[in-house]
Amino acid sequence: MKSSAPYRTGQRLPLEAPNGAGETIQLRLSVNPRARRISIRIDARAGEAVAIAPSERRLSEAVAFARSKAGWIAERLEARVEGQPLEPGQIILLHGLETRLEATGTNGAARLTADGVGPVIRSGGEGEAFARRVENLLKREARTQLVARTEVHLKALGQRPVKVSVVDTRSRWGSCSPHNRSIRYSWRMVMAPPAVLDYLAAHEVAHLVHADHSPAYWSVVHGLVGDHRPFRAWLKANGQALHAVGR
Repeated sequence: MKSSAPYRTGQRLPLEAPNGAGETIQLRLSVNPRARRISIRIDARAGEAVAIAPSERRLSEAVAFARSKAGWIAERLEARVEGQPLEPGQIILLHGLETRLEATGTNGAARLTADGVGPVIRSGGEGEAFARRVENLLKREARTQLVARTEVHLKALGQRPVKVSVVDTRSRWGSCSPHNRSIRYSWRMVMAPPAVLDYLAAHEVAHLVHADHSPAYWSVVHGLVGDHRPFRAWLKANGQALHAVGR
């Protein structure tokens, strides 16, 4: 496709991998009006790269940038973590701790307990039924923790209540819509250490004060959780593994 051809958000393009074997990489185009520059994001779950531009008229620049980074994109996609099914015997993270999944041989709901080794989630059901029960428990745990920490940070900033939704996003850990006072979180944050989950709640609540990522915004975040860099680093290092759970 010629560089002068029109592009649109959501469009997918083949990107030739720089390995000389004729392999292609899937590239998805996206527009984010809040973005300050052209960027590339790896969507590990979808197995594709996302080129992000501040406006649709700059998507051609995003495509050119992605082509110049084809080698880096190929390496990141190749290194992505394989899916980790929710099945008996698996070890997943819960609140940052390794947690074993066990089958009870019944039809009962999943329960969080512990033994001499550490946390255990025991659940009834087989196959998809087992996985669904475990995921439902994780979502309940996530909602409890995220709502609680959101309320703490709302109170600290003197903010009114917001509507909290816990969903399964493709890549983002959370998002805030100040105009309708709603915050969406990924349930997968329940697998992160409590301090990282708390940082995410502070991150989204701070957007009620500043909708951008300006120095003033980060000052609000710092006032809530202190130095945020270790928490962001943890998510960057472990994010792909969290998104692989249950896939």
